[in-house]
Amino acid sequence: MNPILQEDVTEKGTASSEEVLGEVQQVQTSVIPDGGLTAWLQVLGAHLIFFNSWGIVNTFGVYQAYYKNDLLKYRSSSDISWIGTFQGFILVIFGIFSGPVFDQGHFRFLLYTGTFFVVFGLMMTSLATEYWQLLLTQGICVGMGGGFIFLPSAAIVATYFEKRRALAMGITASGGSIGSVIYPIVFRKLQPRIGFPWATRVIGFISLGTLAISILTMKTRLPPAKQARRPWDPAALRSVTFVLFSLGLFLTFIGLYIPFFYIILYAQRKLHIEGDLPSYLLTIVNASSVVGRVASGALADKFGSLEVLTVCTLTSAIMIYSWMATHNLAGLIIFALIFGCLSGAVVSLPTTVVANLVPELRLVGTWMGMCFLMGGLGLLIGNPIAGTLIKVGEAKFFGGIVFSATTVMASGVVLVCVGLLRPEPFIWSKSRGRSTG
Repeated sequence: MNPILQEDVTEKGTASSEEVLGEVQQVQTSVIPDGGLTAWLQVLGAHLIFFNSWGIVNTFGVYQAYYKNDLLKYRSSSDISWIGTFQGFILVIFGIFSGPVFDQGHFRFLLYTGTFFVVFGLMMTSLATEYWQLLLTQGICVGMGGGFIFLPSAAIVATYFEKRRALAMGITASGGSIGSVIYPIVFRKLQPRIGFPWATRVIGFISLGTLAISILTMKTRLPPAKQARRPWDPAALRSVTFVLFSLGLFLTFIGLYIPFFYIILYAQRKLHIEGDLPSYLLTIVNASSVVGRVASGALADKFGSLEVLTVCTLTSAIMIYSWMATHNLAGLIIFALIFGCLSGAVVSLPTTVVANLVPELRLVGTWMGMCFLMGGLGLLIGNPIAGTLIKVGEAKFFGGIVFSATTVMASGVVLVCVGLLRPEPFIWSKSRGRSTG
């Protein structure tokens, strides 16, 4: 036993053994490891969870193009986009339920259940031939599975790190980018050879194998809450900075994913690029986002999570506006590279910001769930609205692009307000002991 704790136990000879052990446990769990084998194994496990949650969501661009050109060519782009947006919405919205369940110490239940629904949903998607079947399997079932595991995995990593929390979260979130690079390539290479059903089943088997690693490596560090918590914390609603940040995330998710869904169709219909090249544009976006997620984590540990997130959000909006000025493949590749890098930072940093806004780490799951509830609502409505503004058959994308860029720009303005209203406003320093969110 730690000498300090041993001395404390000796001094408390009159106290009950339960009280002493409780105090010992509290001191031990209050020391954040901020590294070590166990902590980095949590990053690995969470990385693979993001690989199979956000990685699958960000893969929908290749499914959108395939459905529009083949399986569901009789449906509008807006109708098809509902499958992907429902998947992302349910993934995010389930955080309002999985957060409190995680706080109660039921992470293993969430991990087993989420793994089952992700794999089962993909296998059922491989059998689907109708729109409503794809909406139920790929949209709802896979999204629900991701929702069980996405937020608790991020919450676990946050409890193992303090000074290097943003870097750890960036590595964790990069799993979503790597998954969204690998899965589109798998689908694009296998679908012409073995067909849509087996290409999707292969993705399901990959998900099963990688999530098994998460099951073997991940474990909670903090003891569960002593009493059951509601899916929301009233104290969060009294925090002006938290409410504003949630509003900013809502606006971000409305517009940020529109390029992911429509960049392939833009290349095919607007620029008349044929062959496999349009499909690789989504891969470029997702691959460059790996750099953005990891690099933004390192920068956030140095300059502050909210500061880096604000700059990347505003710059992302500017890049989406510039999308309208791309008239050839070279320009579209440059846009994909820069936007992918920036969007990776925008997606990965919110969890770190919330972890720094929450008054105590035991509430981090609940607060993250509340915040991502707003983000999920934005994701739900963003792409279908863009689908009504974009006329794919007429190759008119202007309205959807402006809508996307304007909502992301509005989010950046809200984040500036969050920084100004914090007890510690924006401070750009070359050395910070702790990220200030």
